[in-house]
Amino acid sequence: MATNDIKTSGNGNNGDVLHDLIHVDGLYQNWFLDYASYVILERAVPALYDGLKPVQRRILHAMKIMDDGRFHKVANIIGQTMQFHPHGDAAIGDALVNMGQKELLIEPQGNWGDIRTGDRAAAPRYIEARLSKFALEVIFNPQTTAWQLSYDGRKNEPVLLPVKFPLVLAQGTEGIAVGLATKIMPHNFIEIIDASIEVLKGNETAILPDFPTGGLADFSNYNHGQRAGKIRVRARIESHDKRLLIIRDIPYGTTTTGLMDSIVKANDNGKIKIKKVVDNTAQDVEIQIELPSGVSPDVTIDALYAFTDCEVSISPNCCIIIDEKPCFMSVDEVLRISTAQTMQLLKKELEIRLTELAEKWHFSSLEKIFIENRIYRDIEECEAWEAVLAAIDRGLAPFKKLLKREVTTDDIIRLTEIRIKRISKYNTFKADGLIRSLDDEMKEVRHNLKYLTEYAIRYFERLKEKFGKGRERRTEIRRFDTIAVQQVAVANQKLYVNRADGFIGYGLKKDELISECSELDDVIVFLRNSTFKVVKIAPKVFIGKDIIYASVWKKGDERRIYNMVYRNLENGKSFIKRFAVKSITRDREYNLAGNAGGAKVLYFTSNPNGETEVVTVTLNSRCRARNKVFDLDFAGIAIKGRSSQGNTVTKYPVTKIVQKKVGESTFGDLDIWYDPTIGRLNTDNRGNFLGTFDSHDLILALYKDGSYQLTEPELTNHYEHEAIEILLKFDAKTVITAVHYDGAKKHHYVKRFRIETQTLGKKFSYISDHRNSRLLFVSVADQPHIVLDYEKGRNRERLQELINLTELIEIKGWRAIGNRLTMYQFVTLKPIEIHLQKENPPGEKNRKPDGHASGNGQIELL
Repeated sequence: MATNDIKTSGNGNNGDVLHDLIHVDGLYQNWFLDYASYVILERAVPALYDGLKPVQRRILHAMKIMDDGRFHKVANIIGQTMQFHPHGDAAIGDALVNMGQKELLIEPQGNWGDIRTGDRAAAPRYIEARLSKFALEVIFNPQTTAWQLSYDGRKNEPVLLPVKFPLVLAQGTEGIAVGLATKIMPHNFIEIIDASIEVLKGNETAILPDFPTGGLADFSNYNHGQRAGKIRVRARIESHDKRLLIIRDIPYGTTTTGLMDSIVKANDNGKIKIKKVVDNTAQDVEIQIELPSGVSPDVTIDALYAFTDCEVSISPNCCIIIDEKPCFMSVDEVLRISTAQTMQLLKKELEIRLTELAEKWHFSSLEKIFIENRIYRDIEECEAWEAVLAAIDRGLAPFKKLLKREVTTDDIIRLTEIRIKRISKYNTFKADGLIRSLDDEMKEVRHNLKYLTEYAIRYFERLKEKFGKGRERRTEIRRFDTIAVQQVAVANQKLYVNRADGFIGYGLKKDELISECSELDDVIVFLRNSTFKVVKIAPKVFIGKDIIYASVWKKGDERRIYNMVYRNLENGKSFIKRFAVKSITRDREYNLAGNAGGAKVLYFTSNPNGETEVVTVTLNSRCRARNKVFDLDFAGIAIKGRSSQGNTVTKYPVTKIVQKKVGESTFGDLDIWYDPTIGRLNTDNRGNFLGTFDSHDLILALYKDGSYQLTEPELTNHYEHEAIEILLKFDAKTVITAVHYDGAKKHHYVKRFRIETQTLGKKFSYISDHRNSRLLFVSVADQPHIVLDYEKGRNRERLQELINLTELIEIKGWRAIGNRLTMYQFVTLKPIEIHLQKENPPGEKNRKPDGHASGNGQIELL
């Protein structure tokens, strides 16, 4: 309650004080509610029907009025829109530029700014725009538009535009109202169309955003665009070399300027180490980050994602107006409703078109009857207008049964308006052709109305074909933490198996060693009875007796294919199958023999790269089969689901199956990188590129303790990255050069050898096992060099010598101790790189194979 003291004077002799009591609490409540409703409905939140805010709707309506196919000055468009929008030119201009930068509904010309750099558009008098062909096709139709008076009552404006497309999902939108906000992400044009078609077919959909700035995005917590969802968006960062990183795409909602500022700030705060950051953005984004010496590019990339705007988190909030009320819903629900709305608009247009065609057919038929039967002659003697109408109606009476509706007075009046010139030149054949074409078109429209869903699907397909070119997805969908803790966990345990008793675990240290693992890994186990199970690693877990295979299991691994031959114990037939295990329910037992009541596995292999193989099958010698020994090629067997029965091999008893040869990978070669920061292999371009691997290739690890190990290129491998000196793709011709100290002989030796062992997973030491023995240097270079420091003579003269190790010793066996490095007192050695100029193939620049730079006789200490 408020009190106003008002002094009033009558004749000047006295003054009275009037106390007026004004209750403002209820008044404030009503005003605030009105204001909040206005902001929500008229400014901040788009309508579901057309996906537009009022200012956007009025801009498009004004541009439609102005449309003549040519570009118009934006200043003129703003002025035209102000006839409908009461909030001034600034709000209209900003909304117009925002729509133009999306290049979906408006075709811009001139400097419209850049969402990547944050540059603003030029002044409205300098830039131009016109409606796009897409907007003209899907947005406007006066016959299906509801109209209302503008704010000043002088003009008509659309209540909602009849948009035949899920526009709000394609453009995205953001707005802050009173008490609520909306933030709908932009989605890919082509994917929206495909999803709408799936909705029309009755299928479930799950669309994901696509940002105009590109980049990488993790939508695992997208929550269908609803509240409490989250999107992680990253810049695309390339490691050009050891000293240079290049950012090619930036996260949505950031600018190159803001991104560079965050990088500089992180460097100033000591969170990352960079030398310089330069913005070379032109047509494409390019931000160069120079690194100081000794800084790992891979570690810096991770730090950029952790401490700068190279990774941002976006919280979607899909709020939209339905029946003049704000509603929160998922983007998939928005798509479903918008698609249904599109189908209803198409139906309305077809019904209008059918009515127009029917009217045209009706009058064309009336005209034909009127002229061909010369009914116009009946009015020659008529003097009154009513008599004329009655004469024409009597003349049409015998033919009314041929028409599809009643003849009205308006129809007769139209017949009287036909000119003599038209009657004299009337062509019956042309008229019949017109009526037939109208019949055909009405038949087609009725067919489309009857099969409206198919018609709507064809409509979306035409949109995709006509406007989809150049609108492919820009944002790459990633799961940033797909490896999660399992991929970065240290391999601190070893997996053992007791095949006979059916146990697996890292506590069975007296049983068979399978591989290294971490305490967070899952293990897949196959049994002889054609069942398998995936369990969490534990010290000791009982699976079932007669284990035939056990290994660390990776979820979603599509390349690992299992080849199997089994016998159905019910009918005695043997079957062959190939399958992958990409997802399971942990601790649940699965049957691989289809619906068979019992089965026995005759042959089983696990192939990390989908390798095929040829096996030799031997049948029972007493069976009636003509060919009792034959080869079976897995290459001809399609990869199917794990529950499929497979293909029949034979109905006769099988004695044995042995592998004859290993085939090629089903999926082709695989590019593999090694990330030394976590000791993992990957196919995501992180770390050092090891090479392209096929089913026969192996990885060679050279350890700092003087041992080596051969492993298969499985992405589940854990490597002790701190203990590894060199990790590379194995080549049997590779020569390893090592300098080591023998603790027993107390001398330094150099040796050169090739890998001769083929046992996988086992470490072999190529230096003596004396406790004082140690490895000083190892290299796989063709010409390894060192600078040797030693002391000579009684005076211990300190000397240095450049030594080519290939000249000291020939290639020998891996067990050989080697030749003495020097006869003098060893001090230390320094590895060096010798840069020898090599001629490259024509058109190819000098490269740095295996870390050795090209040059001309230059020496660089490592």
